[in-house]
Amino acid sequence: MTDALQAKPRFTASPVGRTLPSMDAGDDDGALMLRYGDGDLRAFEELYKRHRGSLYRYLLRQCRDNEAAADLFQDVWGRVIANRERYEVRARFTTYLFHIAHNCCIDYFRRQSARRSAQTDPVDDWHDELTSPRHERPDAELAHLQLKSAFRKAMAALPPEQREVFLLYEEAGLSLDEVADITGVGMETAKSRLRYALNKLRAALRDDPAVSAEANPRRSERDGRGSASE
Repeated sequence: MTDALQAKPRFTASPVGRTLPSMDAGDDDGALMLRYGDGDLRAFEELYKRHRGSLYRYLLRQCRDNEAAADLFQDVWGRVIANRERYEVRARFTTYLFHIAHNCCIDYFRRQSARRSAQTDPVDDWHDELTSPRHERPDAELAHLQLKSAFRKAMAALPPEQREVFLLYEEAGLSLDEVADITGVGMETAKSRLRYALNKLRAALRDDPAVSAEANPRRSERDGRGSASE
């Protein structure tokens, strides 16, 4: 787990002018954000805990740079904190959060546009953010890592607008309506971009030698049961 996920961003509470009721574990995100705007620090702690993982993975896969992702991660939460007292429930908090993340990424790409083409992909350890199947056999773990490596390459090859729609839909769990709103395109455009992204990812994984090896019949014979876990 990276430091960006372990460390909470620094913030100060707004003065509390009234006694707040106890926080229910079932409070939805919008209600938690409103409570944070009133000075309830525990509400922010809960929001941060709920969304830090998906937000960081989205930023990392977007910019493909660990240090940049950590900086953007802090920037996004910094903007959430700065706007806590002005927050209004107009959409899901997830939509609000990833709209900020989208804008932060746009700013980052603009700053880096002159040199991005010369950069190599430094995201060699993004899979450390995911649970490692350490209980599996060495051959199965190797195949798992090869699959993730192939997926990473396929993601990097996607056009930026298709990659973002895929990440917002699959990683952040947003609806296509929300994805369209965040990216500033029509619903049909968002749907088309997602479809193209899925088709390209499937094709890339199907054609990758490391992934194709998984379809080798000898694996079924080796497993003895004729089934493979995904």
